[in-house]
Amino acid sequence: MLEFFPEWLQYHGAALAVVLPLLMGAICAILPSERLAWITTLIVVSICTVTAFGLLLVTFGGESVIYKMGGWDPPKGISYVIDGLNTPVIFLISAMALLTTLYGLPSVVAEVEPKKRAPFYGAFLIGVAGLLGMVVTGDAFNVFVFLEVSSISTYVLVAMGASRDRRALAAAYRYLILGSIGATFFVIGLGFLYMETGTLNMADIGRKLQELEGGSRVAMVAFGFITVGLGLKLAMFPLHMWLPGAYAHAPSFVTVFLASTATKAALYLMLRFSFTVFDVSFDYVLTVVTYLFTGLGCAAMVLGSLQAIFQTDARRTLAYSSVAQVGYMLLGVGMATSLGLTAGYVHLLNHAVIKGALFFALGAFWYRYGITRTEDFAGLGKMMPWTMGAFTLGGLSLIGVPLTAGFISKLQLAEAALQRGWGWAVFVIMATSILAIIYIGRLILTAYFQAPPEIDGEVVKRNEAPLMMLIPMWILVALSITIGVNSDFVVQAGQMAAEVLGGIS
Repeated sequence: MLEFFPEWLQYHGAALAVVLPLLMGAICAILPSERLAWITTLIVVSICTVTAFGLLLVTFGGESVIYKMGGWDPPKGISYVIDGLNTPVIFLISAMALLTTLYGLPSVVAEVEPKKRAPFYGAFLIGVAGLLGMVVTGDAFNVFVFLEVSSISTYVLVAMGASRDRRALAAAYRYLILGSIGATFFVIGLGFLYMETGTLNMADIGRKLQELEGGSRVAMVAFGFITVGLGLKLAMFPLHMWLPGAYAHAPSFVTVFLASTATKAALYLMLRFSFTVFDVSFDYVLTVVTYLFTGLGCAAMVLGSLQAIFQTDARRTLAYSSVAQVGYMLLGVGMATSLGLTAGYVHLLNHAVIKGALFFALGAFWYRYGITRTEDFAGLGKMMPWTMGAFTLGGLSLIGVPLTAGFISKLQLAEAALQRGWGWAVFVIMATSILAIIYIGRLILTAYFQAPPEIDGEVVKRNEAPLMMLIPMWILVALSITIGVNSDFVVQAGQMAAEVLGGIS
């Protein structure tokens, strides 16, 4: 298929995917028509998705690309790097932006004030550019810049949910404070790293740290600050307190995109810095990865799942579920083996698909009936059968039922744990899957086995979600089942990432 992807685009694609949404986001925000803003957004994210798919094919062919901004050679110039670690994430961000934009046509009209809709799409495009930029750049300070670009646009997008729910302002403010703390920790870590190595190019930092055999205590402190900063962005337990409010009170459009991409991009950065900038051959890095990531990952799996069980709002249930799912990813990373890294990366991709489908469905429930509370799910199986069907299949995938993407992730994690000799980790995976049955099962049982509500003595009639909402939702559900039946493509992506990361033998 590479013959349909021009050679010039293979080289310039990384820059195009970042620059195009960044420029068009600024233009989109001042367009006079919300429909024109939506069409512009759709065209831009479609171009980004096609470009990202082409870059994915390049790396699946065993190649990598280093794009030199302005023609300046690194480390003096800024470079964009395309390799087996970041192209699946680039495609994930672009594809989810496309599906979310399709979904957003009815959703944004229902949840965002008319005068704010064009700026809403502008902020969204800038956020997409920020996420793509922090994934493709090979410059550590550039990571910080794009991290802030994506974060600031996200704060704005979350706050725009205030027309539906005033609590969105408080959620955005909390996200702003914690996000700023995370960014501060990260940039302080970069300062220490620059002081130690004299460079900001990530590959060059890695080479110099290898020459210094891990560096001095300054490098150790730098790694600590960077880990805490990215941990906040990643919603790593117990640094996750911004996440439930942001997911629960933001517009549905924003929640879907955040849940599918933001934490995944942050985990990518954690992998990049822990394994390629620093190295697990350094004792202090291996200690943090093996003990801290594994310990906090397991704590997130258990406590996040328990908190999800006791929520009365379905959005908060899925938000705490996301905290638990980040724990699964960290467990795979904490194993630090090739199989463990593959499993963690596979779950990163699969969870984006699963949680995207679930939040698409929740947004449709709110669009039609204003439903968010668990008790209000009564009768949804009859009132919105297609939407509830998608939610059910997505929920089964989250639990890890065979022939779904979630099963592939958990099977990969269990195999990696057994290879590492961590039988206890398999028990934790199984126990938290049972907890997922409880909080997902409660929603499904309420929807199918409780009678629909009545208004003025009449049962609420069937009123399915619009087709523009159903199509993206069912694309993700179909993808989840496809991965469950044949996971070769996703597993190959995980293996490709693990090969770049290295890990321990």
